Amino acid sequence: MARQSAFLIGLLALLVGGVRAEDTTVDLILVAGQSNAVGYDAKPTELPPSAIDQEVLFWWRCGDPPPDEHDSVSMSRWTHLQPQPLGNPKQPKSGRQYGNFAQAEGGFGPEIGLARALRKNSDQRLAIVKAAFSGTGMRTDWNPEDTGDGGACYRALVSETKAAIAAAESDGIKLRIRALAWVQGESDANAQDAENYQQALAKMLKSLRRDLATPDLIAMLAVNTRFGGGNNAYMPKIIESQQDVAANDERCVYVDTSAASIANNVHYDAAGTLEVGRMFAEALIKIENAE
Repeated sequence: MARQSAFLIGLLALLVGGVRAEDTTVDLILVAGQSNAVGYDAKPTELPPSAIDQEVLFWWRCGDPPPDEHDSVSMSRWTHLQPQPLGNPKQPKSGRQYGNFAQAEGGFGPEIGLARALRKNSDQRLAIVKAAFSGTGMRTDWNPEDTGDGGACYRALVSETKAAIAAAESDGIKLRIRALAWVQGESDANAQDAENYQQALAKMLKSLRRDLATPDLIAMLAVNTRFGGGNNAYMPKIIESQQDVAANDERCVYVDTSAASIANNVHYDAAGTLEVGRMFAEALIKIENAE
């Protein structure tokens, strides 16, 4: 605990100079969803360096569903923004087990492009909590009403956020939840789930605002619009559903990521993942400036 406090105080010194940690409020951005939120094919070796990463608090859990001991985690401690290691994927892989990232050196999600863009636009201090799990769907993993595996990823997002806030508060750092960056929907692009996606997503956002006591939480919604290489007949319904959720929620915005580069028919590549993060930052600034 002493080492953790020293790290946080040192990092806050970078963020705020002479301001005392106990006087500090830091904006918290949540990043969640499935493999394109994880950053499955975003190679750390293709990530341009930036000094900004050292200025951003970071807490993560990402992996395969359901959340378990095989995930890549920040060990329930705050650190600075960085690519995440592979974790300890199941061997042999079975069921919905993908190994966290495609490469042994791990990967990164849109959190890096998002934080870098926000910090370049403003001196406001930032923290990121990331809870993302590959191959996950609204019904099978993110359902707040399911007390079993069907709600396990949703519960992980809530519990990781609360734990991160509590850990920061114990060192005098107040976190203000600012927004959610959501990258998910590919797994719902099927005959069973596509028709219910809009209702399920809206319900999840409503529950998240309630469970985190953030009724004004801004939600930014995205999906890899090119999932399936143009051969998935249900992707248009997923895109339409995200757009409809945003149209009916003044604290929500749809982020079109169709211009982001991709590694394959499933995932963004490293440059595309950074670009998605930048798109999130642009959307967040726009919705806040309109308030």
